[in-house]
Amino acid sequence: MLRLKSRMDGVQAPIIPVIGEMIRQTPGTISLGQGVVHYGPPKEAIEAAGEALSDPVTHEYQDGAGSPALLERLAVKLRRENGIDVSRGRLVMVTAGANMAFVHVVFAITEPGDEIILPVPFYFNHDMAIEMAGCRTVRVPTDDRYQLRVDAIRRAVTPRTRGIVTVSPNNPSGAVFSESSLREVNALCRERGLYHIADEVYEYFTYGDARHFSSGSIPGAETHTIAMYSLSKAYGFAGWRIGYMVYPDHLADAMMKSQDTVLVCPTVISQVAAIAALDVGRAYCQPYVRELAEIRDIVRTELSSLAPLAEVPAADGAFYVLLKVNTDRAPLAMVERLIREHKVAVTPGPAFGMSDGCYFRVAYGALHKDTVAEGIGRLVKGLRAILG
Repeated sequence: MLRLKSRMDGVQAPIIPVIGEMIRQTPGTISLGQGVVHYGPPKEAIEAAGEALSDPVTHEYQDGAGSPALLERLAVKLRRENGIDVSRGRLVMVTAGANMAFVHVVFAITEPGDEIILPVPFYFNHDMAIEMAGCRTVRVPTDDRYQLRVDAIRRAVTPRTRGIVTVSPNNPSGAVFSESSLREVNALCRERGLYHIADEVYEYFTYGDARHFSSGSIPGAETHTIAMYSLSKAYGFAGWRIGYMVYPDHLADAMMKSQDTVLVCPTVISQVAAIAALDVGRAYCQPYVRELAEIRDIVRTELSSLAPLAEVPAADGAFYVLLKVNTDRAPLAMVERLIREHKVAVTPGPAFGMSDGCYFRVAYGALHKDTVAEGIGRLVKGLRAILG
């Protein structure tokens, strides 16, 4: 067998397919692993996609950056909801999900050997993309509430640093970063000639008094801020693969080279559905967000009953809780036992850079109110049994 060394050898394995295979081997397992919602797209989006099937244009290549109609609709959304004016030194690109947007960004702003700062815990696909590009992830710890430590980020900047990533609301911790800390990061990037790469995929998913802040709305941010969004969560669009990003127009050539090579153009029928979903608007997901707020309360209450075996930090956004278990056992081995013996799956912390301790991401977006008790009940019972 021909076997050559590859840059992929040093990249972590994608954890979701690994956990998915374990689940398939244990029928009846409730998954608290993958970050998905329990609802699908608006009926208007499905109807629009159905109508588009008979249009010959649907089956042809279209504009590489996205259809003009969708780009126009996104510009309106960004101005109204995020305070971002894309007519001033910025461009919008539609991508196959926000993951693709991030890959484009890494290709566009780096050379091999460059560094990108990721606050820990990080989203594992960001780390993977950086390593695939021949660059290096610089891991910077957050505080005990998973909030940004801007002082630590500042100390981590080197001559090879090209960008700082913030994910708020956060995957995997559920933390919502403060406006003041995001402004500090943005100012640091402007001061040091870096890009602030803001992942805002979970922008609609905040609870209680927490509020999402878009860093791209800061005056002067258009020169160095790249913001990424997605329809996957808010509109139940995960399988349609529609994300988008706003970026400085001086990166246009580099971004389009990556887009044309990897995707050519965004899937046409998905863009048609996206326009219809955006016309329905944010109001579509608001009832689901209210339901998730109730589910979140149930999850945190049940997990808190594990004390002192485990610690449950505040989680004011997204649909995750990053559970810290007070044990020296290997997280992946515990996940295997939870699936095999208790038919419940979570995601181990090392995938998110949490190597100092035993952590699990508990995802509750896929749960309905009538199933949350069963899923979390299995997890609590399983952890008690394993930890003895």
